[in-house]
Amino acid sequence: MARKAMILKALKKPKYSTRKVNRCRLCGRPRGYMRKFEMCRLCFRKLASEGLIPGVTKSSW
Repeated sequence: MARKAMILKALKKPKYSTRKVNRCRLCGRPRGYMRKFEMCRLCFRKLASEGLIPGVTKSSW
């Protein structure tokens, strides 16, 4: 679980644009972030398997 202080810190506008930290909108995780969906890989996988992300389906062959 992400620390609340770090989540709030990431929400603030940084002094320089290169200091921006991408965090998952749902859980606040900084690693495994997917820009297209604005969430981490764990939340993405959970929501995709539940069918809550439009246009994303679980692959099977």
